Amino acid sequence: MSKKKPDPADAPRQNRPRAAGELALDVGGMAFKRFGFVQGAVVARWREIVGERYAKVSTPESIRFPAGKKSGGTLTLAVEGAHAPLLQHLGPMIIERVNRFFGYEAVAKIVFRHGATLRAEPRPVRPQPAPLPRELGDGLREIADPELRTVLTSLAGAIAGANGPPQIVPAPFKLKPSSTRSDQDV
Repeated sequence: MSKKKPDPADAPRQNRPRAAGELALDVGGMAFKRFGFVQGAVVARWREIVGERYAKVSTPESIRFPAGKKSGGTLTLAVEGAHAPLLQHLGPMIIERVNRFFGYEAVAKIVFRHGATLRAEPRPVRPQPAPLPRELGDGLREIADPELRTVLTSLAGAIAGANGPPQIVPAPFKLKPSSTRSDQDV
């Protein structure tokens, strides 16, 4: 007889603050399972599994297992353009690394699909704040909260280093004016 998992609603309260990542694991885990991933860590740690070079041009999409089994699955990878033949030749190595990650023979074959991969946007380089004017520095030293003092010092430095008023950058898209007429009025 199989044991039932305890219902989270019946679990006693822990009365402690929990990290957002701890709470998100439950929600993210369900979403990953729905789209074919037993563990969301495969997506999150893809760069570690296959290496930096191959992670730039490929993204795991799903792992499909035969009915009732958790081994011998098919890993679907989205691969950018001309990199697919190279990754096909490296298929046995990728299978080995994914299976090493799982700790058992989870993946038996790989299916490649041409498509765009997820790329992290490069972080913008933040300018260094300008030195704080002396007249502002004395007033900020009197603030007791060190975090508030640091934030205000940074803000004062940014204002002192700015060249004129802030510039408004236009949006890269145009908003369409909404029509007051609905489809039902026709």
